[in-house]
Amino acid sequence: MNEEDTRVTGWQGKIADEMVEYVLNFVYLAFFLVAFGWYRRLILAEYAIPYLNYWVPLIEAAVLAKVIMVGDLMRLGRGLTRTPLLVPTLYRTVVFSALVGVFSVLEQTVRALLHGKGVTGGLTELASKGRYELLAQCVVIFGAFVPFFAFKELEGVVGKGTLRDLFWRRATAVPTEPLARRKGD
Repeated sequence: MNEEDTRVTGWQGKIADEMVEYVLNFVYLAFFLVAFGWYRRLILAEYAIPYLNYWVPLIEAAVLAKVIMVGDLMRLGRGLTRTPLLVPTLYRTVVFSALVGVFSVLEQTVRALLHGKGVTGGLTELASKGRYELLAQCVVIFGAFVPFFAFKELEGVVGKGTLRDLFWRRATAVPTEPLARRKGD
């Protein structure tokens, strides 16, 4: 019975860790996407154009947080453990930015299907946004992903618990011994 209790606690701990990871991903992405939404709203207000899609960045953040977790499970952007942290950070940023682009196309397609416009209606709507808005979205996502994946890579080096302790607890709670450069070194 002790083994079963440990196994349940193990699963509960794993679920709790995954939920914490998801929430942290969501909060980070929501911050950037909501800020970009407000930026868009304020620019459009300058020209007296209403902007009412306040909830869309939150939904996008929720979906992207899950996409990142699935991508991590699939080990997308991995395999560069013996290189400087800048290389895997930029590599994962590019890979996940492309993944976001794919999901943006899927999102527009599903939205068009739900509104009865068909698959081509979703692609037409995506194209009608204009290349500058699409480029701006790509720049914002890429810019948000660079520090995001830098912290993820740093977590891989110093340990998830240690990095979180540095941010959320007093500095005296963090061990001061030198850390290994990368796992496997």
